[in-house]
Amino acid sequence: MRGSVDRIALGLAALGRPAYINLGRDGALPPVRDVASMRAATSEVLDAAYAAGVRHVDVARSYGRSEEFLAGWLAERGHADVEVSSKWGYAYVGDWRLDADVHEVKEHSAARFATQWAETLALLGDRVGLHQVHSLTVDSPLFTDEPLLEALAELSANGVAVGFSTSGPAQADAIERAFALEAAGRPVFSAVQSTWNVLEPSAGRALAAAHAAGKRVLVKETLANGRLAVEAPSVVRDIAAAHGTGPDAVAVAAALAPDWVDRAVIGPASTAQLAANLRATALDLTAAERDALAALAEEPGEYWRHRSSLAWD
Repeated sequence: MRGSVDRIALGLAALGRPAYINLGRDGALPPVRDVASMRAATSEVLDAAYAAGVRHVDVARSYGRSEEFLAGWLAERGHADVEVSSKWGYAYVGDWRLDADVHEVKEHSAARFATQWAETLALLGDRVGLHQVHSLTVDSPLFTDEPLLEALAELSANGVAVGFSTSGPAQADAIERAFALEAAGRPVFSAVQSTWNVLEPSAGRALAAAHAAGKRVLVKETLANGRLAVEAPSVVRDIAAAHGTGPDAVAVAAALAPDWVDRAVIGPASTAQLAANLRATALDLTAAERDALAALAEEPGEYWRHRSSLAWD
């Protein structure tokens, strides 16, 4: 099943800050990762993505200066047809250092939401069409924080779609619990962005149910933080070779294959990586190839333990 470029969202997690956990960034980013160089690299990737037909950009308060870089690019280019999604809940504390002990700090509170939504508004204004809780897990205090839920519901009532992203081995539980939340008799959330790739597909059933219920579904970490590009299993490499493309295109094509996926988020660190990722939209995976990829699924706990061991680089 072939995807299309209008189902691709460009994520700026790898470009908005000097350090991240994605494999394959070394050599793709500028040799000196100062603010000016990273801003220029971000603009280059945004230009190439726009030229290719991508019209959705995903950022977050914790992605360093991603919102600032995107806001500047939008102002300079004047593109009015780019949808922006952002996230709140993590604060970037890395101080633009590669060797920071801590790069981001999580807090799901009404105060953090109010502060970060104001910061996002100051940069991006009404360009934000979707605002998301960053990495909602089943143990988040959000689920019982009535003032916070009421604030999110008010944002939704004011015309901004409100969603959440998920991470961790219990994503499915978080998805089901979050979509059951109501404030003033109305659902709080209308969208979800979850990790889904051929190594970690455990949220698939919950995401399919959400889509069937009319919720918007985005999938992220489609390359498993670069593992499916840099350390791709032989099955992925063999399928890529058969199609004359790279393993990253196969992984993205697999993420686009389910009909319940509205957007697949990619996070290239360069225009070359972007072009390689976008080859997925011209790739038709056979049923046998999709079955072979499905067999790569890891036990969720093991997948997330491996992810937590990745170094910020």
